[in-house]
Amino acid sequence: MYTLSPFEETRLDVLHALISRHPLATLVTHGAAGLSADHIPFEIAAATPDAPFGILRAHVARANPLWRQSGNVLAVFQGEDGYISPSLYEDKPLTGKVVPTWNYAVVHAHGPMRAIEDPAWILALLERLTAQHEAPLAVPWVIADAPPAFIDKLLTVLVGIEIPVTRMEGKWKMSQNRSANDQRTIGAATGLTVPSL
Repeated sequence: MYTLSPFEETRLDVLHALISRHPLATLVTHGAAGLSADHIPFEIAAATPDAPFGILRAHVARANPLWRQSGNVLAVFQGEDGYISPSLYEDKPLTGKVVPTWNYAVVHAHGPMRAIEDPAWILALLERLTAQHEAPLAVPWVIADAPPAFIDKLLTVLVGIEIPVTRMEGKWKMSQNRSANDQRTIGAATGLTVPSL
């Protein structure tokens, strides 16, 4: 990913926070048929010696050929984004030499993908994902709300995937190349700012 130094984000806690807020990744693989992209929600786990940038975990339907892929993959997590009008720049009335742009935050996670067919592993993942995404609801759904036989059957038609992240790139293009005044004006108008974690 092309990234100018003002837009580069390397803080692991900031990168993980974006993934947690926007867990739906575009997962890019390369197989016999060429490039393929699937859209899958992931969880991010802490770094380990084998995964210095964390571990991504998800599940797919057994019918999805994705889980049979091997080799390195790329997971792209798109964060906040928005159009930036030249009318927000302090130079517009002075010189007119301004153009529109698009501000955005994105994380690219690279690593080898492996399939996991262990029902206990898949169930634990489903329980964590469900708890995370149901938490804001007044009456959260839990897996135990479904009949056990239904869940047992579900576990036979799902496959887990795990990606130990070996490289992670973050880009926060939030007008850091503009004046401090422009950055404040744009942030106030759009809510798009550099993370302060």
